[in-house]
Amino acid sequence: MLAFHPQLFVRIVELDGPRAPMPRPLSSGFSEDRAYRVVGMYNPSETSDAYFILPNDRDELWFICQRHLRFAGLHDTAAHHLPLSRSGASEHAVESA
Repeated sequence: MLAFHPQLFVRIVELDGPRAPMPRPLSSGFSEDRAYRVVGMYNPSETSDAYFILPNDRDELWFICQRHLRFAGLHDTAAHHLPLSRSGASEHAVESA
């Protein structure tokens, strides 16, 4: 079973090389300077990779391998894309009590 937090955002850190998983997000409408809301996940039985469903900058939905992604924070917003600060974390993180 795969579960994820509904406020989960990830950032793109694309892997290079001949064994990098496809599709390559930076060639598919994603940017390194944005955080993207996770809208779903999929784990095919024939691989150990998980694929996160993300809306790109053109509002297309893509299945992106988790090896291209890093945690960007939990954000209480209706937005599907957020700008990243220079430190690599988004500027609108959910504050814990």
